[in-house]
Amino acid sequence: MKTILLTNDDGFDSEGLLALKEALQDLAHIVVVAPACEKSACGHGLTLNEPLKLIQTAQDFYKLDNGTPSDCIYLALRTLFQNQKPDLVISGINLGSNMGEDITYSGTVAGAMEGVIYGVPSIAISQVLKNHNKHHADFSLAQEVITTLVQKIFQNQFPLSERKLLNVNIPNATQHKGLQITQTGYRLYNNDAQKNKNPRGEEYFWLGLHPLKWQQRADAMTISDFEAIEKGCVSITPITLDLTSYKDLKTLEGWIQQ
Repeated sequence: MKTILLTNDDGFDSEGLLALKEALQDLAHIVVVAPACEKSACGHGLTLNEPLKLIQTAQDFYKLDNGTPSDCIYLALRTLFQNQKPDLVISGINLGSNMGEDITYSGTVAGAMEGVIYGVPSIAISQVLKNHNKHHADFSLAQEVITTLVQKIFQNQFPLSERKLLNVNIPNATQHKGLQITQTGYRLYNNDAQKNKNPRGEEYFWLGLHPLKWQQRADAMTISDFEAIEKGCVSITPITLDLTSYKDLKTLEGWIQQ
């Protein structure tokens, strides 16, 4: 039987993670290792300056005290999968989208990145929410899509080569208008740092959430993840860990020699 390792960045008790486990439990042996608390926007970080405690909460279900999604996959592969790697790593279902440059902040995408670094085919899946409302989200469409993708992978094979992952975003709908292969769009951000004072009169800042705005890319090769979601489609983006800007190699060589 196939084995799937699950993680997320919303915490081990997130409704999205539990919905993901529910959707896949008849397709494979499921092992969950997830952060003990929310680690949204933690990026691809590992915890190096303090110990981590792996706590079993149920059979094949673990929470990692103070751990990031990357920590979860890193430790799971070294403690729970010492003899044989899982067949698939899936990170999600994230409460909110992960599109454009958001993937560089995303702990959800980082969990999948950690999987492919160690040669395990990996998927990050995120659910677009309405007005950032994380409570009682409908994950039925996300469950349907991830089930279809996993069945396809098991029947054929993972479609990407090494050090590449699938980043999947689900529209805020009960039905989709197609599976769209996309590229990352350009996310637009604003400055939403709210300044306040605590009861002791000490100043602090609280970073806010940005509206889901984006702009068209001049070098677009295909539809972007933002465009696909806007049209009600599922966005499936191939992501590579190679960040080299190859088209700039010659330019940089000429510049350095000036």
